[in-house]
Amino acid sequence: MEEARALDSTYPATKRDAFCIPTFGSMGTKLAPNGSLGDPVTYLCGNSLGCMPRSTRAAINDELDAWAARGVESHFRHSGEDRGLTSWVDIDLPLSKLMSPIVGARDSEVAIMGSLTANLNALLAAFYKPSSSRFKILCEKGAFPSDYYAFYNQCKLHGIDPDSALVRLEPRKGETYLRTEDILKAITANSDSLSIVCLPGIQYYSGQFFEIEKITAHAHSFPGIVVGWDLAHAVGNVPLELHSWNVDFACWCSYKYLNSGPGAIGGIFVHDRHASVAADPLSPDVEAMPRMAGWWGNNRDNRFQMKEVFEPIEGALGFRQSNPSVIDVVALKASLEIFKDFGGMQAIRRRSLLLSNYLLKLLQRSAYYHEKSTDGEGKVGFSIISPLNETERGAQLSLLIQFSKDNPQANTMERVFGYLNDRGVIADERRPDVIRIAPAPLYNTFEDIFTAVKLLNDAFKSL
Repeated sequence: MEEARALDSTYPATKRDAFCIPTFGSMGTKLAPNGSLGDPVTYLCGNSLGCMPRSTRAAINDELDAWAARGVESHFRHSGEDRGLTSWVDIDLPLSKLMSPIVGARDSEVAIMGSLTANLNALLAAFYKPSSSRFKILCEKGAFPSDYYAFYNQCKLHGIDPDSALVRLEPRKGETYLRTEDILKAITANSDSLSIVCLPGIQYYSGQFFEIEKITAHAHSFPGIVVGWDLAHAVGNVPLELHSWNVDFACWCSYKYLNSGPGAIGGIFVHDRHASVAADPLSPDVEAMPRMAGWWGNNRDNRFQMKEVFEPIEGALGFRQSNPSVIDVVALKASLEIFKDFGGMQAIRRRSLLLSNYLLKLLQRSAYYHEKSTDGEGKVGFSIISPLNETERGAQLSLLIQFSKDNPQANTMERVFGYLNDRGVIADERRPDVIRIAPAPLYNTFEDIFTAVKLLNDAFKSL
């Protein structure tokens, strides 16, 4: 514990007080140390739902007050305009400037809209243009199921057999994450028939951070291949440079590392070369890229004239369909302002690596740690299925919990997970045998990590 406290003194969580950390009392946890129900739990689940910023409540109340005070007129005449609050017709526009440095984009390439899978489907509708010879989608077999559903049904919508169109990559036998070289080989092998490469920036299960720049460049070396990324677990977690990496499109949610609340609004990136109203500046009459369209992507000056002419806004904003939820937008803004005050993604990443490397060190010191999953067969313990190299992972470390051959029911992941949860360690389980631990650099401490690993060891000891 002394080491953890020394690290917290040297590398403090300066924004921890900006967040509401659940307590033993609020979680209904009965095994609080010394009965201290007001103490914060050890919340290490930012990869699933980030903690609420304290400023969120006031930000939402401002909009409720505007609704109460001026009703519909708050779209153009916000009751808080004297305090710099934005009228609802433009409520999402300030967020493009806050989000663009987080994903490494120009302001014009970012739009706050929709939700993760809805945005993925909308982008696939615009970018997936299969032909008889170029129709395949390269994706990951272990992708989050929602992504697979989107890929599968995009094929069906185009009358293409998904079994022949989906090139699904998986780790080599005995390995737990994909090798970049295998991804590049698969792209090369299918280069004549690939339409889209779409992979996760960070894999939700293992926490692997894909080499986005290298994979994108390799795919683009073959004419006709479009590259998109699902950044659900990457945004707010690792630095991204989507514009300079030449990514075609990307989408993300904001309720994980971006702390915007359950089911909150998502976002998209569309590279400027695709989002110009005139695709060719020398041919201004060329029609913009077809997309799933709605009135919020239409020319703002003509939006309320109700013309039956779609004039998309220049940039990613032209891909919006509907007016966004005001409540969702200001909740996200409250968190993005904390990111800005902290110093941006490079500062986030520096502290994140300190935390995750400390977590890795303590886990590897454990008497229950097995370097390989096969080393622990028949023994109580765990192995780590995330990359051990810090450049190949984000904040998350995923633990594969070993089963006992003698009594499989006695030492399952659920027992370990329940032990931790009962004692205030809030992590994430993925059945049947994985526990994901993800320290969030804005609010987690080294003491949080020490406590979690100590209780993990106690859990195994109790079994």
